[in-house]
Amino acid sequence: MSYNKTMEKNIITQYFDDVETTKEYNGYFCSVAEAITIVILGSICGLKNVSQIHQWAASDRVSEFLKEKFKIQNIPCYYWLLCLLKLIKPESLNSCFLKWVSSILPKNRDSLTISLDGKTIRSTGKMKCYESPLHIVSAQISELGITFAQKSVSGKSNEIPAVQELIGQLEISGCMVVADALNCQKKTAEAVIKGNADYLLCTKDNQETLKKDIEAYVQDKTLQNSMKKKIKTENNRGRIEKRTAYVTEDTEWLTNKKEWSGLKCIGAVHTEFEENDKKTSKWHYYICSRNLTADELLHHARMEWSVESMHWLLDVHFEEDFCRVEDKNIQQNLNMLRKLA
Repeated sequence: MSYNKTMEKNIITQYFDDVETTKEYNGYFCSVAEAITIVILGSICGLKNVSQIHQWAASDRVSEFLKEKFKIQNIPCYYWLLCLLKLIKPESLNSCFLKWVSSILPKNRDSLTISLDGKTIRSTGKMKCYESPLHIVSAQISELGITFAQKSVSGKSNEIPAVQELIGQLEISGCMVVADALNCQKKTAEAVIKGNADYLLCTKDNQETLKKDIEAYVQDKTLQNSMKKKIKTENNRGRIEKRTAYVTEDTEWLTNKKEWSGLKCIGAVHTEFEENDKKTSKWHYYICSRNLTADELLHHARMEWSVESMHWLLDVHFEEDFCRVEDKNIQQNLNMLRKLA
């Protein structure tokens, strides 16, 4: 039987064969795609940094496994593995990442929630080679637990335009895009509508008039009783959480409604906590471009937290905030590969 390279190629490597590098590299000893595969597999195994991944990959048992299952004939030394990660253009890796995610998404995306938020890699704020801490905005497909794509910026202050630009780069048709109060912006809503998707945005003091209008409506008992309502209660290890959602399509009275592209309904979620005989509660107010049921509001509002869960994994499991690599390319590339893992 003749050797068929296409048949032998593993599913991880095939999506990263087209990754571009900052300078020409022939991949004679170890290709860039193979280096990416090693880092992804090491990350899946719970390894936190490149040094640990290299030690793991270079061990006799693992190197034989990589040779047999992934056709990786040579394991680069620790220094060269870092060099290969530095060679990769983050924008190109992100494009390949997006291509891979798109290939596994369902065709019907109407039920999917895309959660947007940014995270600062705190260790980079202490390095002289960075003018400001590296901040990476991610788009998370909440129900699937998969990062769709990401965009790096210098500092959290640049997150708003980065989110708007990232939305414009994604195929989000049919999805519900959710974001925190920072990204409750008219241009963000417009970008979502242009992408043939819907938005659910939390309003706070950065949109003071909008928030006060919705708050006054919801807190009026007569109007509140006219809204669609849904209650969900959960008991988790003695902590009782009661979430009540209110939704209405009565929006014509809203100040400056026309400035918010496609706005169709407003809503609120009242969350009540009870733990150790102590009770607390808080309200969140929302605008949406889709006519939601109260149950749908509860679902999509909760899905916003999936991107926070992913950030928690990067911090706690992969210890990303302690990564001391003084190279922006490597930091960005490792962030993407951890997310893929």
